[in-house]
Amino acid sequence: MLQTSDRPAATPPAAAALAPTPTEDDLERRFSDFATLGDALDYAARGRRGLNFHDHRGQLKRAYPFSELRDDALMAARRLIALGIAPGDRVALVAETGPDFAALFFGAVYAGAWPVPLPLPTSFGGKDSYIDQLAVQLKSSDPRILFFPAELGEMAGAAAAQTGVEGLAWEEFADREAPDVALPTAQSDDICYLQYSSGSTRFPHGVAVTHHALLNNLSAHSHGMRVSDQDRCVSWLPWYHDMGLVGCFLSVVANQVSTDYLKTEDFARRPLAWLDLISRNQGTTLSYSPTFGYDICSRRMSSQMKASDRFDLSRWRVAGNGADMIRPDVMQAFVDAFADAGFDAHAFTPSYGLAEATLAVSIMPPGEGIVVELVEETLLAGGGEAGIDRPQRYRAIVNCGKAVKDMEIAVRDEDGNPLPDRAIGKVYARGPSIMIGYFRDEESTRACLDADGWLDTGDMGYMSDSYIYIVGRAKDMIIINGKNHWPQDIEWAVEQLPGFKSGDIAAFAITTPGGEETPAVLVQCRTSDPEEREKLRTEIRERVRSITGMNCVIELVPPRTLPRTSSGKLSRAKARNLYLSGEIQPYDIAA
Repeated sequence: MLQTSDRPAATPPAAAALAPTPTEDDLERRFSDFATLGDALDYAARGRRGLNFHDHRGQLKRAYPFSELRDDALMAARRLIALGIAPGDRVALVAETGPDFAALFFGAVYAGAWPVPLPLPTSFGGKDSYIDQLAVQLKSSDPRILFFPAELGEMAGAAAAQTGVEGLAWEEFADREAPDVALPTAQSDDICYLQYSSGSTRFPHGVAVTHHALLNNLSAHSHGMRVSDQDRCVSWLPWYHDMGLVGCFLSVVANQVSTDYLKTEDFARRPLAWLDLISRNQGTTLSYSPTFGYDICSRRMSSQMKASDRFDLSRWRVAGNGADMIRPDVMQAFVDAFADAGFDAHAFTPSYGLAEATLAVSIMPPGEGIVVELVEETLLAGGGEAGIDRPQRYRAIVNCGKAVKDMEIAVRDEDGNPLPDRAIGKVYARGPSIMIGYFRDEESTRACLDADGWLDTGDMGYMSDSYIYIVGRAKDMIIINGKNHWPQDIEWAVEQLPGFKSGDIAAFAITTPGGEETPAVLVQCRTSDPEEREKLRTEIRERVRSITGMNCVIELVPPRTLPRTSSGKLSRAKARNLYLSGEIQPYDIAA
């Protein structure tokens, strides 16, 4: 097998001595049919499956059977109670992928408290930005204590001190006494945890999720993906985002699926280690990623390398895709790069979800792959019936599947009236896994959740033969002179120019000094030559004019300038605010 810088030349002796938890087990599988999350772990602990944590080269560091997780979680629960934590208290946890977070999360659940996963620092924004982000979420969730890994002590400690919250490294917590005390008994309708949404279009809200809502959604995962005894999960997704936390951590416990993990930062450095793990998988594979994860992997493949020399992706049964707009061109590039390694395009499983629905709203039936409809831009911008005949100007919209078990999806007009099939409008969802509300924010809850339990998702889309197609975020739409433009259309058009990739461009509306609304496009530029920059600016302006029919503000900005949400998505709203406040400084035209 070909050796590259993404993997070691030999397996370290210590790693060779470790054995991962098995894929198959004698324990009869139950599909999330439990009253509480604690009950789910109690049952999973009776078997031999569990979690497996790998280093940056994909080598196994720690096998963590569910039985060991339960023992550690019960000890953590007793330590929390000894600290004075009571049922209903919030316990904030910096969500590093590993045994410490897993045990503390379930320890808080066993203690009747509400775990609150908080993000790790990213490469965007720097130290002060991360402290501010933690501080605002701590103020919102009002926890009794914040736990964090020791290496983040300076930043996490600063955020805790700023908000008057006790901060404690989990290494120190592990040394505390764990007296033998009675644990509270949770009820199905009790709050299980708080999940902060990624904040794509507004500052994150704490989503309150009950045990019943969670387990209903986790049951929908196993049902929608047709989980079998031969399935094993592989994940690099962060545990502070709903797709990582719910889909690839809590779901695998409640459905008793052995799982192999890479840390998110290790995936970012060596993305092909993800595919190495899948190749070594001794079962059929479940693994999810946003579009950008597939994009990074296909870009990392050298034209001189045959994928089959290194990878075996023939057992990848469910290649899930969600968390951002699904790009069919990116997914096709992944197929082109890895088909000779056995990857089957029918494994792609588009889905749609959001934290306010616990996670999953819809999922494509396994084996159907990516289905695309070509929709006229005039219909996307102005509403109306979506057509699939190839028009002169169109956008490819990906089918995001059917409503998951027990979920309803509806599309409505601006007045709340139901729309027929193929009419574009606002997407609503209703079901047992919809949140009960935002924590201590009744106004925001009322704004998106009606008395009949229908959640306004904030997304636009249309239904077609019981499948949902998502076209974009309602709040992202750019409205100029009464005409609607989707920022994705502008961004994707610029990405077609040589040298750009997904995430390099942010489009939004601004008000000019003359009081007129106009599109602004921020573009991450990697060339330092003034003439090349001016030529590039002209090319972008012409490309955007062909889409919008008008001139717009084009600003070239340094690489790694555009902000992202905690889940890695481009944050247009934050980019706009930073640009208008002067915190994003474009290159000088004359420079």
